[in-house]
Amino acid sequence: MEQAIGIIVRLQVQESSLKVGGKPRRYDPAPLRSVPALSLGPAGVVGLAEHGESIVDVHHHDHPSSKNRGGENGISLGFTAHYREMRRRFGQHLADGIAGENILIEADRQFAVEDLANGVVVEGASGMQLELRPVIVAAPCVEFSRYALKFPDGARPDATITEALRFLDAGMRGFYATYAGEPAVVEIGARVFLS
Repeated sequence: MEQAIGIIVRLQVQESSLKVGGKPRRYDPAPLRSVPALSLGPAGVVGLAEHGESIVDVHHHDHPSSKNRGGENGISLGFTAHYREMRRRFGQHLADGIAGENILIEADRQFAVEDLANGVVVEGASGMQLELRPVIVAAPCVEFSRYALKFPDGARPDATITEALRFLDAGMRGFYATYAGEPAVVEIGARVFLS
């Protein structure tokens, strides 16, 4: 029997990369766009905006500047409990969704990748059960770690960056998942289960 783990409280797409500028690049959350629904498919996610506009996520296979890595990172998931822990460590500037995941799940506990080993099931808009698997860790990047630390743009990386990367790894920053079924719509308020 599937175990309920939470409900979707935020859906969003990245219209373009969140890593900007020359080296060292910086993290800029401006390309994040909140949407009421997402269309999930094997190639990734497309945001469905209020007025019928479709917004292809930068990790979708068909985005002109795609960051898709062979399908393994087409969909990303995060949990509100992880954000609470990140804010405890780094501060209030890490608002829910700022790490760029497509699906943010309200959950009262943290999840390790082992907890999600069999995947997750998301309730589709039509009541369909959408299986997302495998679920893998979305490794944190230096740019997001610097952003979390409010590390000065011109400063050289030091041990605090290494520690932030370590803290944000193992799923704290989020997870990637794959959906192999027919394209289906997911909306805010949908329930999510362990597979």
